[in-house]
Amino acid sequence: MFRETARGFFNKRVVPFHAKWEEDGMISRECWREAGELGLLCVTMPEQYGGAGADILTSAVVWEEQAYTGCTGPGFALHSEIVAPYILHYGTEAQKQKYLPKLAKGEWIGAIAMTEPAAGSDLQAMKSTAVQSTPGGDYILNGSKTFITNGWMADVVIVAAKTDPAAKGSKGISLLMVETGMKGFERGKKLKKLGLRAQDTSELFFDNVVIPKENVLGPLNEGFRLLMQELPQERLLIADLSLAASEAAFEWTRQYLKDRVAFGQPLIKQQLLRHRLAHVKTELVVGRTFVDNCLELHKDGRLDTATASMAKAWATDLQGRVADETVQLHGGYGFIWEFGVTRNFADARVQRIYGGTNEIMMDVVSRTL
Repeated sequence: MFRETARGFFNKRVVPFHAKWEEDGMISRECWREAGELGLLCVTMPEQYGGAGADILTSAVVWEEQAYTGCTGPGFALHSEIVAPYILHYGTEAQKQKYLPKLAKGEWIGAIAMTEPAAGSDLQAMKSTAVQSTPGGDYILNGSKTFITNGWMADVVIVAAKTDPAAKGSKGISLLMVETGMKGFERGKKLKKLGLRAQDTSELFFDNVVIPKENVLGPLNEGFRLLMQELPQERLLIADLSLAASEAAFEWTRQYLKDRVAFGQPLIKQQLLRHRLAHVKTELVVGRTFVDNCLELHKDGRLDTATASMAKAWATDLQGRVADETVQLHGGYGFIWEFGVTRNFADARVQRIYGGTNEIMMDVVSRTL
């Protein structure tokens, strides 16, 4: 029943408007509020904070159904299963009461800002700083972030910055919650991207932004540890999104080969094409088995970082292969933007980059050898 609700929402309230949102580089706030009203945001949040108190398998229903429509604009998954969990796991009770109900209702939009122009996968190289103006006082945040999903529309951004600039490497990093309207907090342009065009992605700039000490999230100077603890869920989310998008591309292609007639018969009757599609299906079934197992492990608290990294790398590599094959099987129509396989081809490319590049994923896995 929940899957039907999610599917109905995306088909009725997202699909008809997505082309316009791709032109705008962002979706509407009304869409966020409607998703919140239907209980599609922050599904895993406890009921006392406005969520459904469900497990990760239920939340996966939402991002899978979104992927099946080919509509990548709504940044619901990052908002619900990356940003909100940081506040739930590490926030004070006052912080939880302030932010989580608004995020669950879609009244506020959340983002997280780690990546900097000169520090992508290497988080230890971040230059943004937040130092106290006086001992025990507020923090003064300076720096910039880039490639921030939901960055243009976000009402609250979890920002990683050095609170101990003298500390080396991963030490001295803290997480701070920056709100829209804070003086000195500015957004750059909405970034024009190869894919994910309806998803607002922007640069963020911080010029002497005063951050109340009450807005520090979690233990001071332990931000890097907190980031590492939450990354497995982010990488699992990317893996499942990639797999679901690939499953959608397979289905669009299967239907196309059944409907398209050439040489007097449907293309699906051509043995070469049928076998190529069968190979895609085989890889998807193998991938779904692995990713579903990872979801089960994560639900039980047993998904380790290396396995999540393997899932992210393998599923996103698979999406790239499937995207290329399904475009080829569509022929010339595979090069037309209105076709789902074309947009999937563009959207797929970033999956191997964000959440930690796949090269970084293999480095994480190699440490367990």
